[in-house]
Amino acid sequence: MSLLFSIGKKVVYPTHGVARVEAIEEKVVSGERQAFYVLRILGNGMTVMVPTRKAQQVRLREVIRRAEVPKVMAILRRNDLEICPNWNRRYKDNQERIRSGSLYEVALVLRKLVLLQKDRNLSFGEKKMLETVRQLLVSEISHAAGIDEGAAGRMVDRTIHTA
Repeated sequence: MSLLFSIGKKVVYPTHGVARVEAIEEKVVSGERQAFYVLRILGNGMTVMVPTRKAQQVRLREVIRRAEVPKVMAILRRNDLEICPNWNRRYKDNQERIRSGSLYEVALVLRKLVLLQKDRNLSFGEKKMLETVRQLLVSEISHAAGIDEGAAGRMVDRTIHTA
C-alpha cells in the first residue's frame, strides 16, 4: 500500500484547514479492512479519519510552500473580479470553491466577499463564510510561512485593505 502522507506530516483537509497526520490505522468497515489517516485539525483539535484510498478524492493535500504565499497575496489584491448579483448562485459558487481544497480558490472567495462588503451589507451566511475563509487562509499561510497566526492575520488584513 502506497501512502501519500506520513505520520507527523501537515496536510490540508478542505473546509477544516490545516491538520497533522497523527496516525495511520487499520479498521474493518463493512467487513473490509481499510487504512485510515487519523488527522488532528490544528485550529480546533478535532479528530478526523480519512480512508487513505480516498485521500485524493476528498482533496486532502499538502500545505502550500512558502514560495506560493505571494501568489495568494496577489489574489487578495485583485479588483477585477466579477461578482454574481444573485445571492443564492454566488453562495453556492463560493461553497464549491472552498470545497475544491485550493487555497487560491479560498483566497478568491475572501477577496470577492471583501469587495462585496464594500458595496453592501453581507448576509449572515456570507459574513460567516467570510470569517471561515479568512481563518482557513490565515491558518495555512501561518504554517506555510512559519509565522504565528497573528502575524499571518495582520499580513492578510493589510493586503486586503491596501488593495
